Amino acid sequence: MGAVTGDQTVDQTVVVAVDGGGSKTDAVAVRLDGSVVSRARAGGSSPQIEGLTRSVEVVDALVREVAGVAPLAGVDLFLSGLDFPAEEEAYRQAIADLPWAPGALLDNDLFAVLRAGTSAEAAVAVICGTGINAVGLGHGGTRVRFPAVGAISGDWGGGGGLGSEALWHAARHVDGRGPATALTEGICRVLDVPSVPELIADLHFGRRSQGDLRLLAPEVFRASDAGDAVAGALVDRQADEVAALVTACVRRLDLAGEPFPVVLGGSVLQAGHRRLEDRIAARVHDVAPHAELHHLRVPPVVGAVLRALERAGADGGALARAEAELVGTAHAALVGGVAR
Repeated sequence: MGAVTGDQTVDQTVVVAVDGGGSKTDAVAVRLDGSVVSRARAGGSSPQIEGLTRSVEVVDALVREVAGVAPLAGVDLFLSGLDFPAEEEAYRQAIADLPWAPGALLDNDLFAVLRAGTSAEAAVAVICGTGINAVGLGHGGTRVRFPAVGAISGDWGGGGGLGSEALWHAARHVDGRGPATALTEGICRVLDVPSVPELIADLHFGRRSQGDLRLLAPEVFRASDAGDAVAGALVDRQADEVAALVTACVRRLDLAGEPFPVVLGGSVLQAGHRRLEDRIAARVHDVAPHAELHHLRVPPVVGAVLRALERAGADGGALARAEAELVGTAHAALVGGVAR
């Protein structure tokens, strides 16, 4: 399985790691020595959003693209929307006949986020991007998971939640049921609509996708920074939701009295909103004073690659090389991300 270059034989065997979310999917092929062979990106692959068939199509195309003709040591898939055992089983059945599927690892994308941020045995990760979800790892491999299927499982927030709530407040501003808010004008500007009532009609009659509302999340933070009380309350609510997920993990894993990393990922949590970050930190430290909060500064696919290499038996040097090639030599000393 080697190719000869001069007097040195290079093992061409690769592992493929895939990180798939609601809006994009990244795939990387890496040799067992940590050298990156190929990487590619496609649209979203969450089976809850795209549907099972489309998700498999996206993932299969990416795996084949980055692997090429190289022999495979393993394929590790970390996908948003795998929140129930039944969803994982359905996905395994859907990929069963694909040539790369035997022995493939299938897990929720939160575990890629977690590994991108830390190699600690006990840790918590929250992702707040299109939606919101969290995972926790305790000593001895104990896991904490959440269904993360929207309001019916107690979830709120992310770009979709913030955007929907912004429109709710704007609608009430326009018809007199609620207070005035700068979000009303901001929504019209961001989504290029003449008025909030016309946007509501477009959504109701299917002329516009509900998914467009996630584009309003940055406007919520802009209005909050400008002093809008309604927008500020939404930012505070988002912070409290993130802290609630961390708190639940802390209590279920009995981590309150010890130091452990909390990895915060996703576009909402990585955008550098001071009010959001300060409130999250305060709420988390109320229940876990030694928790160490880290905003993820590397792509989650880095965690997927590190997990895949570890599963394939690669050594620490290979992990460091893979990370250096994926995110730059500045990160090479931090194997696994920003927190150890």
